[in-house]
Amino acid sequence: MSHKPTITDSLQFPADSKVPRALFGVGAVGLIASIIGYFLDADQFFFSYLVSFVFFSGIALAALIMVMLHHITKSSWGVLFRRISETFISNIWIWGIFAIPVILGIHNLYHWSHEDAVMADKILKGKSAYLNTPFFIARQFIYFAIWGYLGYKLHKVSVEMDKTNDWGLTALLRKVSAPGIPLFALTIAFASFDWLMSLDPHWFSTMFGVYFFSISFQAFWPVMILLVFYMQRKGILQNTIRQVHIYDLGAWFFAFTIFYAYIAFSQFLLIYYANLPEETLWYFNRLEGSWKYIAYSLLIFRFAVPFLVLLNREAKKNRTILTIISILVLVIHFAEIYWIAMPVLFKDGIHFSWMDVTAFLGLGGMFFGLFFNRFKKHDMVPKNDPQLDDCLSKSYHQ
Repeated sequence: MSHKPTITDSLQFPADSKVPRALFGVGAVGLIASIIGYFLDADQFFFSYLVSFVFFSGIALAALIMVMLHHITKSSWGVLFRRISETFISNIWIWGIFAIPVILGIHNLYHWSHEDAVMADKILKGKSAYLNTPFFIARQFIYFAIWGYLGYKLHKVSVEMDKTNDWGLTALLRKVSAPGIPLFALTIAFASFDWLMSLDPHWFSTMFGVYFFSISFQAFWPVMILLVFYMQRKGILQNTIRQVHIYDLGAWFFAFTIFYAYIAFSQFLLIYYANLPEETLWYFNRLEGSWKYIAYSLLIFRFAVPFLVLLNREAKKNRTILTIISILVLVIHFAEIYWIAMPVLFKDGIHFSWMDVTAFLGLGGMFFGLFFNRFKKHDMVPKNDPQLDDCLSKSYHQ
């Protein structure tokens, strides 16, 4: 006689939780401090802001593709975690507001936005049909309109299924996800070109879109792991999310550590082998001075250490190990985005600023404040999903 698993935990995040308010408070203080910094050093403000904006945007976008892949493959393993991802993506249309400072700082960030520079540079003139201010601004609206709609719709229908128990809605979720995946692939690639690659407008890499996806998706799993551990320490979903589910998160984390290394090395190898000046100079500048320490740290702490540690099966479900490796990868993820962007402003070497911290705290507070504010309004698990029993059964059968 088979044992049908049941959920004994409360599915509601504590409604009286002060976490959202605290996070919004941290976010407000961080952003106000950063705005003060703008009047002291505008260039530093916009570059610091861009690094943190890309950091958190990448996590939301990784959550979006994860939800769509889940629906299109009808997978059951991640049903317990899907509402976390859905909550991230439900706020993308609001998060788009935080792209406004990037648009306002276009002349501080992007060399190609200056008409006199374009007229004096043959390469920039050749790229001006794409790299021009009106089209750049229009693209930001297009990106967030697509991501915002997909995120809002996928979250709304999933929550509706909680209330109606209408399994027919899973077909609608797949119909949204099917065209959403290629749209996502195009938009995240072009967004990465706009936000980061065009900081060095002479440089280009046809792999940069998938490279940006790989660094964002690897960083997404530590965020999921740390959120789950945080909730369980607070007594939330302790009997629902079990060791076998934690192992799944660890396995995905391990898999995308390898995927990241493959993509990052492939991009480097192709440019190194071709040995074209306009391509190799980008890496040359980031392997000189103190920037080289971040470059070597990426190899060690973003790939070698997580790979060797998580290679062990038991490590993938050891909470202490997963916590340490998750924090390590998130720190080095920020360092990698910093390493991509900041040499444009500081060619000679690393130059940390207090605005790097305030922008991170400001945007991070708002990002997770929005998350918890939405998360506590709905069930933390899609309780009427047809795949939920299969997901729960894993803990009984293994």
